[in-house]
Amino acid sequence: MIARRTFVTGACAGWASGAAARLEPPNLVIFLSDDHGFFDSSVYGARDVRTPAMERLAKDGMAFDAVFTGSPTCVPSRSVMMSGLMPARNGALPNHSGLAPGVRTLPSFLKNLGYEVVHFGKSHFQPAASYPGWTHIPSEIKGGPLNADLDTAAVEQWLAHRAGDGARKPVCMVVCSHSPHVYWRENTGYDPRTLSLPPSFVDTPETRSERAKYYSDVSFADQQLGQVYASCQKHLPRNTLFLYTSDNGPQWPFAKWSLYDAGIHLPFIAAWPGVIRPGTRSGALISFADILPTFVELAGGTPPGEIDGRSFAGVLRGRSSKHRDEIFAAHSGDRDFNVYPMRCVRTSRFKYILNLHPEFKYTTHIDVAGPNDGRIYFDSWVEKAKSDPSAAAVVKRYHEHPAEELYDVAADPHELRNLAADAQYRKILPDLRGRITRWMRSQGDKGEVFGHPVR
Repeated sequence: MIARRTFVTGACAGWASGAAARLEPPNLVIFLSDDHGFFDSSVYGARDVRTPAMERLAKDGMAFDAVFTGSPTCVPSRSVMMSGLMPARNGALPNHSGLAPGVRTLPSFLKNLGYEVVHFGKSHFQPAASYPGWTHIPSEIKGGPLNADLDTAAVEQWLAHRAGDGARKPVCMVVCSHSPHVYWRENTGYDPRTLSLPPSFVDTPETRSERAKYYSDVSFADQQLGQVYASCQKHLPRNTLFLYTSDNGPQWPFAKWSLYDAGIHLPFIAAWPGVIRPGTRSGALISFADILPTFVELAGGTPPGEIDGRSFAGVLRGRSSKHRDEIFAAHSGDRDFNVYPMRCVRTSRFKYILNLHPEFKYTTHIDVAGPNDGRIYFDSWVEKAKSDPSAAAVVKRYHEHPAEELYDVAADPHELRNLAADAQYRKILPDLRGRITRWMRSQGDKGEVFGHPVR
């Protein structure tokens, strides 16, 4: 156990001042939404969706422009975040598989460093035995179409009670919203006719209507973020790092369950009074595997050396503007849905995707599950494809992937032009292919197929 100094105590409204507090391990808060992509926040240039709380958090701190999850599905993504290990090493390659026995997670590290670790809201951290050391705070809300949703009043009440007791331990709070995971809320004021659709979409009335619902759910998550942020400002000392991010991209085609940036590139905003300069941005390339070692370092510990993650505490503290040269990500499947293993490497400019079984047909909940999973609009894409060649090309691209994909993401952020066969990139392609091969070998990743693919 690392020796610790006396902690600054007491609730200080509005992050009340106290230079000494910044010398101590900070309180750590991470607000995690569900299925919210980088492209769908006003902080990152979206003009249609309303996210004022994210804007406020970015104004108070730093918006990160290049943070990526290790897998574009719920449980694997959270497993990478909480273990510092990529999917093949932590055991959670397919969705809902859970961590392998013996994998150590963030709550146990922080508890050993003297932290109180608590969890609020939706939980996709599996299995529960892999997460010793934290306390689940029950919610009064039993609803949410898939899991109990976040009760922000419970967060406020818990923080107020804790502050009233004069708690001396630093706290790590993992606060998880269900939104904007399907099923989306009804439209709360968005005009479907005026929305800008991603260029990879087929423009139909059904698509626009569902897009308005998705944006409404993004705005609801943003509202919850604002409420939790206000509670933390009211009840926690100034020495508090507050992070917002999501687990993976949204449940739309070419996003969740894919390795395109819409699936793995995530919003990531951090505020830390007196440490992070307000209103700043960072282009440092960061992986979700880096969150655990960062939190451990900030908590006063030494990050484990055998994990895949590397601490970016220096970026948060303004001592460095760079972090990684490349990030990797993996996807395998979701039970018998979307059995389509793929791996990718991304640099600041290029993305290479290796589809391990291009003979499989790519499908997801969107095109084969219930109406509220995506069929409401995807069926309209299929119908339009019968008479519209451009719509037919989109549907074909959704279902059929080549063995290799290469994109200049700096010039083509929506990854519409596959450069794998372009002679201009004949040196780039084998370099990135080699990186994936070596990475998979180092991970012990054999490209296993989980579930039953569609052929």
